[in-house]
Amino acid sequence: MKKFKVLPYIIGVLVTAAVTALCLYAFCPAINVQNPVLWLIVSFALLIFIITVRLAKGCKDFGWVTVTEKIGSKGRTKKHTTFNFNIKYYIAPFALVALTAAIAIFGSTVFNATSYAEILKVSDADFSEDLAESVGTDSIALMDTASAQMLGDREIGALSDVVSQFDVSYDYTQIDYNGKPVKVSPLMYAGFFKWTNNRENGVEGYVTVDPVSMSASFEKTEGMKYVPSAYFSEDAYRHIRKAYPTLLLDNLHFEIDESGKPYYVVSVVENTVMLFGGKTVTGCIVLDPVSGETVKYDVQSIPRWVDVVFYGDLICEQYNWYGTLQNGYLNSLFAKKDCKQVTTYYSSDEESSDEKPVSDYGYVAKDGDIWIYTGVTSVNGDSSNIGFLLANERTGESRYYSVAGADEKSAMSAAEGEVQEKGYQASFPSLINIDGHPTYIMVLKDSGGLVKLYAAVNVEQYNIVTTAATQAECIKKYKSALGIESNINSDDTAETEITVADVKYIDIDGNTYIYLIDADNNIFRAKAAENENMLLIKAGDSVTINHSGKEIVSCTIK
Repeated sequence: MKKFKVLPYIIGVLVTAAVTALCLYAFCPAINVQNPVLWLIVSFALLIFIITVRLAKGCKDFGWVTVTEKIGSKGRTKKHTTFNFNIKYYIAPFALVALTAAIAIFGSTVFNATSYAEILKVSDADFSEDLAESVGTDSIALMDTASAQMLGDREIGALSDVVSQFDVSYDYTQIDYNGKPVKVSPLMYAGFFKWTNNRENGVEGYVTVDPVSMSASFEKTEGMKYVPSAYFSEDAYRHIRKAYPTLLLDNLHFEIDESGKPYYVVSVVENTVMLFGGKTVTGCIVLDPVSGETVKYDVQSIPRWVDVVFYGDLICEQYNWYGTLQNGYLNSLFAKKDCKQVTTYYSSDEESSDEKPVSDYGYVAKDGDIWIYTGVTSVNGDSSNIGFLLANERTGESRYYSVAGADEKSAMSAAEGEVQEKGYQASFPSLINIDGHPTYIMVLKDSGGLVKLYAAVNVEQYNIVTTAATQAECIKKYKSALGIESNINSDDTAETEITVADVKYIDIDGNTYIYLIDADNNIFRAKAAENENMLLIKAGDSVTINHSGKEIVSCTIK
């Protein structure tokens, strides 16, 4: 008899173990007390155990039951059905869920405003001294993700053997590659069956997009086996989780080192307020997708080629804690004294009519790192900035510049208004320094997503707007509008000898541009009216060009 009394508990343990294992495999949660998902899985497992044991004992703790009820004093009865739930056996799992919710509430900004406000350390800096003047165009990253996706898809679409088996991931990462800003995105398996067909050789490469020349290229690599689009044990996140079961991980993304070798990088985070609040970064894990080797780094030892560890969304969230909670939570709701936040716009949810504020930011290539920048405005929601935040995505270093002026959305509207008859749309701008003047620079795109013009808008006087077909020409016109000498210093240009593989003539808004493509598929261009001798160039010629980035200043035909 005793073994039959124990049997329900044995069944309960076996069923609970199976369900728990399935949950752990499916969700890959960190086995960490700071992970609320783990608490919910434990609550669910406890509930499954109790239900299984009670059912194995033949108990009916919940469900529809027939109840006979006496009516009056003559012994008459009436039967009806009701839902029965014997809650006393299930107090423990529901109490654990309630405890999880309570910890989350008491660890929120409502009760810990000061702790949240102190997470991000922000130092004040001088804009004109700290952000070097943008004398060239190679360091200005203007391309938004949508344009990168279009160029990347077009590049892969021309490779029939690749496009039939792989897609380009939509998760483009902005990195600094050998001193220049580049967007990179890996190929990914185009579904489960494409993975089964190609898993032996792995993913064959990645796409790089140059935001200066607006060109994309496909880079073939050794087969990448451990990638996010793979399944089961070859899924990149699952592979990392297996090696580091207790760490909290966030923001898995793709990067390349200075030699072009691909890696996946994921941030290691921890919660600093009670158990579930105050997320901050403590390091990163780098995965070699070819070999599967993983290496963990703390913040002080992160390699220089890694660009994104303190990712932009988290930095913006931390700055909003810093800017709004300095004087307490109630002040952030009512008086709002000295409250400020990063620039936001309102995005509509596709599945509802509700609009929610979303942080927006651009990128600046500086000192071999990628820094995010965003305007800082008062919480009153006007259309002006009181300053800018610049934050290093590798180290987390954050600097604030007190510069009053138009916010990014107003600058974008000003640029669009300059060519309103064309109906072009501005991308989110980059912030540059032109002779000490904080300046927004951005691209204007047509309805098909093609870049048609560049625009520069003065931050402090956003009625000063210039547009042109190239970055160099746009900056030249902008300097002229400010009354600044715009001659390009020879120290800011490079002299290169190339063999011309092809010559193209393209008309942009009434101006003819000459495009030279060299034997390495590098592209250079110049306005025909300013470089008439280049009209004599033909394929096979050797020429010496003096250029700033991709823009030709002068050309000599040998």
